[in-house]
Amino acid sequence: MTEGKQNGRLPEDLAGRNVCYLTTTGRVTGNPHEIEIWFAVRGDTIYILSGGRDRSDWVKNIAQNPAIQIRVGEHIFNGSGRIVGPEEPDDRLAREALVSKYYGWHEGQPINNWGRESLPVAIRLDGSA
Repeated sequence: MTEGKQNGRLPEDLAGRNVCYLTTTGRVTGNPHEIEIWFAVRGDTIYILSGGRDRSDWVKNIAQNPAIQIRVGEHIFNGSGRIVGPEEPDDRLAREALVSKYYGWHEGQPINNWGRESLPVAIRLDGSA
């Protein structure tokens, strides 16, 4: 494993990968909690969707402690996650980014149920010190 370059952006060669591994800190145990999840990158933000909405443990963990790690391939990045509110511009951007990447969605098409009903989470990587 290598520590990723911390410039606040996920390198393009990694952004196109199918999955990432998100590690949060367990809100009860304090132990690391890792999941494999789909992701999409727009600018300097990584978006993920929770099909379980706020019932998912990893979402509850981020709500309590936003510090996260993202692993893509052999590269690990530190960052901060936040739940995106329904009135924020990131709400639609997150949904469109993921449905486009995984379902081939295009502007003007309806967004599928998963894209419409999931809870979006935005992740910002730490910048260089």
